[in-house]
Amino acid sequence: MTIADPISDMITRIRNAQMRFSKKVKIPGSKMRERILDVLKKEGFISDYKILSDEPNKPILHVDLKYSNGIPVIREISRISKPGRRVYVKADTIPRIQNGLGISIVSTSKGIMSDNEARTQKIGGEIICKVL
Repeated sequence: MTIADPISDMITRIRNAQMRFSKKVKIPGSKMRERILDVLKKEGFISDYKILSDEPNKPILHVDLKYSNGIPVIREISRISKPGRRVYVKADTIPRIQNGLGISIVSTSKGIMSDNEARTQKIGGEIICKVL
């Protein structure tokens, strides 16, 4: 089965798993998804993730979701730039999410990073998603 937008699929799987208070979620693997999960782990929104493979050339990402006192750490996660409408910003116009309480994940020429990293390196790019 092919997925039209694999990033949205990953975001939806995480959102659905947290609504059910699941501890783990399985996501089909790709390099871009791994980089997004790296940012989420670095910023403290997920506990960890592992790359496992049931079949050759089909990696599966096992994501350990994070909860604080039984409440999911990720309150909201949504896709900003979609395949039908890409959203690009310059370094000085990257929006702040909830005055810095949340992050946006940006795909830049130097890789995928959080909005704070992109601002400090003065690099713009495509806003992939926002996380609160």
